[in-house]
Amino acid sequence: MSAPRLLDPDDADAPWPEGGTADRLYVEAFARQGSQALIANLRTRVLAAACGDRVLPLTVNDDEYGDAYVCLPHSAYALYAKAELDLVNAGPWTPFLRLMADLAGAAMRFGRLNRIVHLGNWMLSTNLHGGWTGAELPALRALLTARFPTHVLALRSLTPWGDAELMATARADGWILLPARQIYVTDDLERDWLPRRDTRRDLALLDRAQVVRLDELRPGDAERIAALYAMLYLDRYSRLNPAFTPAFIILTHRLGLIRYEGVRAPDGRLAAVVGCWVRGGVLTTPIVGYDTTRPEQHGLYRMASALLADAARRDGLRLNGSAGAPDFKKHRGARPVIEYSAYYAAHLPRRTRAVLVGLQAILERLARPLMEARGL
Repeated sequence: MSAPRLLDPDDADAPWPEGGTADRLYVEAFARQGSQALIANLRTRVLAAACGDRVLPLTVNDDEYGDAYVCLPHSAYALYAKAELDLVNAGPWTPFLRLMADLAGAAMRFGRLNRIVHLGNWMLSTNLHGGWTGAELPALRALLTARFPTHVLALRSLTPWGDAELMATARADGWILLPARQIYVTDDLERDWLPRRDTRRDLALLDRAQVVRLDELRPGDAERIAALYAMLYLDRYSRLNPAFTPAFIILTHRLGLIRYEGVRAPDGRLAAVVGCWVRGGVLTTPIVGYDTTRPEQHGLYRMASALLADAARRDGLRLNGSAGAPDFKKHRGARPVIEYSAYYAAHLPRRTRAVLVGLQAILERLARPLMEARGL
């Protein structure tokens, strides 16, 4: 096993691993164009690490605030948590949870948790780690703490369902795991999703629609995909979700990293779309959108969800359905799993470590049971 190494995308002579060309080009595009050209509400510097034949994107942040949650723990645990309380029913816990989010935000600022390097961060709502066991993690951690001695290190989107070995490696190496959210997963789509009554109704809607696999993008498709995603994830949910631009859609489509499918309206414009991303036998969707101005009876969200699940079923993949819409997903065979983020701060001042340990205690004792009970 070769030692991990850091790679600068601006270095023409950087020793990239063989293979993984699409991953390298993805990182290079962020470095060359700047993160905001591809994700409008994200300021970050993108580097890479090579672990064997894997390319792991690294995002480097220096105390930015208010951007998309995919790089900033303050956005994820303080700002997004408060925004989520406007969308879900936390019952009598709501005022207490607002207070806790405010206190967590203040503690994170005190501990400077937004001065952070994320590894394996594709800047998507869900990072898929592709079966990486983390064998190189201690060596990579040593490399990163030497290069970024004032930064917290982080790994997002860890679940016992998909990353049990990586989580065990991180714990053994001194990383602190914080519950992040509850997601919904499906192990066997043929068994768990296809026979459901709600699934059959969703598929009947698709049978009457003009379903398209977007092997080629028509003029205006990239702009429309970005707009449909924004209608749902930015306008309806939260501006703290990544704001993908048409340039991001074009990039990921051209590289084949994300496979786009959708439903076209009679006028030829896309009315619903999903973007499927696959790693290590798991499919997830960083891009889901539909025309929210159309009546709910048109069933566009149901069709988009069915497109996603059927894509996983056809290819014999497990499905990471991400967070949200808990009842909808459970009625279609998904089950809940807690997702974690891991943080390393042993090289940093005591106050940073104390903030992380305190957050871990609060989240495990209070937030995780509430996530499980309320589907947050």
